[in-house]
Amino acid sequence: MAWRRTARAILLGTICVIAALIGAVLIVIVVQGKRKPDTSGQYVAMGSSFAAGIGLGPHAPGSPLVCMRTTGGYPHLLARDLALSLVDMTCSGSTTDHILDGGQMFLGPQLDAIGPAARLVTITTGGNDIGYIGGLIHASAKVSAIDHALVGKPPPVDPRAFDKVTGNLVRIVKEARRRAPLARIVLASYPPALPPSGSCPALGISDDAAAKARDAADHLAAATRKAARLSDALFVDMNIIGAEHGVCSADPWINGPAPRTGVPFHPNAEGAQAVADAIRASLDRSR
Repeated sequence: MAWRRTARAILLGTICVIAALIGAVLIVIVVQGKRKPDTSGQYVAMGSSFAAGIGLGPHAPGSPLVCMRTTGGYPHLLARDLALSLVDMTCSGSTTDHILDGGQMFLGPQLDAIGPAARLVTITTGGNDIGYIGGLIHASAKVSAIDHALVGKPPPVDPRAFDKVTGNLVRIVKEARRRAPLARIVLASYPPALPPSGSCPALGISDDAAAKARDAADHLAAATRKAARLSDALFVDMNIIGAEHGVCSADPWINGPAPRTGVPFHPNAEGAQAVADAIRASLDRSR
C-alpha cells in the first residue's frame, strides 16, 4: 500500500539523517582530538570534570565537545583573577593516565599544552581513576534500569588504585616541571560531597554508602597530598577546606543527586569559586 511505502521512506530518511548527524559529530570529535594544543599559555589547567566546570556555564570556546568544559570552571575564574592567559586542558571523564599519555576519545596528553611560558599549572584529578563520583551517582539510584543492567554494581575500589594515582601525579608534576621550569605547580584535591559523618536526605544515599564514598574521598585526598609532598608541589586540600560545605550543608559547594542546574555530585558555581579562591590564597601565602 501507498501508506506503507511512505512510512518506509520516512523511516529510511530518518535513519539516514541520524546516521549523518552521528557521523558529523564523530568527525568533529576526531578533528578536535588531533588538534595540537597551544603551548604559549601562562597558566595551564589539567584534570577531570571537577576542574572542567561541567554544567557551570557556556561551553569554553574551542574546547573539545567530549570534555564538556565550561567558562565557569575554577581555571577560568582563577585565570581572570590572576590576569594570566589560560590554556585549559581539563576534560570530563579523564584520568591521570589521560593527563600523562592521552587516549581519551582521540585526545592527546593534557601535559602537551605545557610550554616554557607557563608560570602556573593546576591539577585536579584522580576521581575517575577510582570511580568516586560514578559510585555516588549509582548509590543514589540516579541511573536508569538500562545502566544498572549494562554496568551493574560498581566494583569495590582496589587499594592499589590510590597508589597508582599518587605515582601518576608525581610523574605529572615532574614532567610539568621539566617543560616549564619556572611554573608553580598546584595539586588541588576534590571538594567533598559528603558530610563529616552519616548521610542526609539531600544526598539520597544510605549511611553505609556514604561511609564508603567518604572513605574513597579521604583516601583520594591522601593520595594527592602524598604526591604533592613527594614531588614538592603546592597542595590545596579542598577535602578539608570544603568539609563544612558538602551536599548536606546549608551552604553547599557540591550539587546533590538531582540539581536544578549543573551536574549531580559536581561543584556548583560557589564551589568552583571556592577552589579558585583557595588556590589564589595558597599561592599568595607561598610567595
